[in-house]
Amino acid sequence: MEIGGLQKTTLIDYPGIVACTVFLNGCNFSCPWCYSPELKKYKNPEIPKQKFFSFLRKRKGHLEGVVVCGGEPTINPDLPEFCREIKQFGYLVKLDTNGSNFEMLKKLADEKLIDYVAMDVKAPPEKYYEAIGVVNENYLANVEQSIDFLKQAHVDYEFRTTFAPKILEAQDVIDIADWIGPAKKYYIQNFIPQKTLDPAFTKLKPHSDDEVLKVKQAIASLFDVCEIR
Repeated sequence: MEIGGLQKTTLIDYPGIVACTVFLNGCNFSCPWCYSPELKKYKNPEIPKQKFFSFLRKRKGHLEGVVVCGGEPTINPDLPEFCREIKQFGYLVKLDTNGSNFEMLKKLADEKLIDYVAMDVKAPPEKYYEAIGVVNENYLANVEQSIDFLKQAHVDYEFRTTFAPKILEAQDVIDIADWIGPAKKYYIQNFIPQKTLDPAFTKLKPHSDDEVLKVKQAIASLFDVCEIR
């Protein structure tokens, strides 16, 4: 496991919690609109784990939670031990994941090593491999298992989708909602054309605010909470 970054304070990444965000290098997906290509390519300088845990020790009483994201955290076999060490400081743990490693997600939830999961749903099933830039039949099967598992309320969760141009149209997001709904929380994140894994995506126009709003209105009834980020 390589820690590729640390945001020392965030008020928005963990709902209702003052947290820090730790970024782990490496990802098994190659989404062309990815905003963290340096994590995908292991280009961020590694932060020693001892330094990170020293930071958590000093911030105890000021921070309430830790967001573990990437990259894709669940590709790391030692993620459970990493989360266990964080929990020993008394922090809540939020996991950001693409849902492609169901067994790891289940292990973390069953052992109560995570308190909240934000799972990215990249596309409707028929477009999944185009969206993630790799073809692996196990990934989609795992994504479906992860969706079903989270909906059984083993841990608090949200689903979210980046409404990326070129890959996704309005109907695709509606199809995603039909696929995963009904569910607790779903967030539509509009695309921001900057620092993408595929440089061509930096030149694309995001979907209009009006189009994003219309999609949200079309699917809102499927979720307890449906919002635009």
